[in-house]
Amino acid sequence: MLNKILFSPLLVAVSLTGFLVSTTFAGTDLTIIKLTQVPCQFLESENGTDHGFATASKADCDKINSETEDKRLADSKPLVLKPGKYIFRVTNKDVPYVLGFWLRGEGLINRAILPSVSGGGLKTGQTQDYEIELKKGEYVYSCPLNPTPDYKLVVEG
Repeated sequence: MLNKILFSPLLVAVSLTGFLVSTTFAGTDLTIIKLTQVPCQFLESENGTDHGFATASKADCDKINSETEDKRLADSKPLVLKPGKYIFRVTNKDVPYVLGFWLRGEGLINRAILPSVSGGGLKTGQTQDYEIELKKGEYVYSCPLNPTPDYKLVVEG
């Protein structure tokens, strides 16, 4: 269920999960996907569950993920979107080192033919936007600096 608020010419729709914010500016559709990074994970990607991992470095997440990643991914659901323009708004919440974000096609072939976006420099407490126009296909997203699982994103339609 979506809550819609109309501000002429701006339309904002917020899902109950807090995951998506859709915005239309003067005929241009742009959807904002909010993602929050905590140590070794994206909260929204794991159904809002904060596992409370303690980390001071990338190596800590590498160890945590080697022990927990398979179960965490099995419990998560892929993000399903339609083709279009998106901003992934990523926030570093309480990770004590600089983070980044990387969205790319899943697998070698999709990585070569589908669009991707990446960047770093996201300090504790900061939020950064990553803009991309997604085409139909299968993607993954993660943070290589705060190693997270490769969360699945499917663009259909």
